[in-house]
Amino acid sequence: MIQNLSAAAGERVSVSFTPTLAPMPRGILATCNAKAKPGVTAESLRAAYEKAFADEPFVRLLPEGQWPATASVHGSNAVQIQVAYDAATHRIIVISAIDNLTKGTAGGAVQSMNLALGLDETTGLTTIGVAP
Repeated sequence: MIQNLSAAAGERVSVSFTPTLAPMPRGILATCNAKAKPGVTAESLRAAYEKAFADEPFVRLLPEGQWPATASVHGSNAVQIQVAYDAATHRIIVISAIDNLTKGTAGGAVQSMNLALGLDETTGLTTIGVAP
């Protein structure tokens, strides 16, 4: 994670990653936070995430105030993401939810295979979870 983020940023970055285990049959809820560069605002951060994920079929950047839930991605290859900026600590906080048996394993493998074979990356995969 740090290697890829550092490559994207063009400099070494540090990230704190906190997966949360809860009494549920499947799913991963993760919280990541990183120090923001000077000048970052909640608005600029949100705009950057909206631009980065606008065309990603399996990424659901949730509306402000709505938080990821593993039940909502259960059975799908989608990831739900929420991003926030803590101005008091100058930290970026990202919370995500995936179904670890779909997006985390088999679905991720099918998505990668689709891309490797030149197929549409969504072939054979669903973006709709089994829970509302």
